[in-house]
Amino acid sequence: MTGAQKPRVAVHKFSSCDGCQLAFLNLGENLLTLAGRVELVHFAEAGPLDPESEVDIAFVEGSVSTSEDLERIQHIRAHSRLLIAIGACATSGGIQALRNGVFDAGWVTQIYSHPEAIASLERSTPIASHVKVDFELWGCPVSGPQIVAVVNALLLGVAPRDNVDKVCTECKRQGHPCVMVTRGIACMGPVTRAGCGALCPGLGRDCYGCYGPAENANTDALAAQFKSLGLTPRAVVHRFQSINSQAPAFLAAADTIRRRGDD
Repeated sequence: MTGAQKPRVAVHKFSSCDGCQLAFLNLGENLLTLAGRVELVHFAEAGPLDPESEVDIAFVEGSVSTSEDLERIQHIRAHSRLLIAIGACATSGGIQALRNGVFDAGWVTQIYSHPEAIASLERSTPIASHVKVDFELWGCPVSGPQIVAVVNALLLGVAPRDNVDKVCTECKRQGHPCVMVTRGIACMGPVTRAGCGALCPGLGRDCYGCYGPAENANTDALAAQFKSLGLTPRAVVHRFQSINSQAPAFLAAADTIRRRGDD
């Protein structure tokens, strides 16, 4: 992606908490540098508003959760040369995907005083379920260094690197003692992709799987380890049914435990 004309970039929001958009805003000086290298034509949280514009790169945060979302993502795809899904909501449906398979008008009525105002679909789905996605950036939220690395790669005309290493590798690089070995804490690090800098294990806490499944994640072995640490089968299922509950590897792990009749 080279040439005299600056690449046109848009950042779109779907059903999400805005945390991944904040990864852009929290770049500080790097954001100013980025703004000098691209033409930011749409980014509501930062100011520019032109959602209909043709762009070279569209970053999309959030899951498809409403009928309006279904129409809008098709429009964005049709007007973007490259589409990058950022964050757990965009890559696996996010926290709101916990309703998938259990959506019921009854509990909506119990929670909301005006349920007729709720226009959610029964399922919260990732962007790739509806349109072609050129690259997925996992995380809840994604980090500033991830954003910078992806943008730099795209501006150089090369494919961004997909970090599929496990959080355990980050712990080892930084010299963090394994919380599962040393403290007997159930940790999702062995099956979760790197990218967070081992933030939670670095503070003596367990990984919650915010960055989704790593490559070749051995969920069966980890589930067995969790049980040996004293977790009930239901608690093990809940470990996989969190931020990235609909990621195929985590969803399959939870389903396997249920099929065994342990839950």
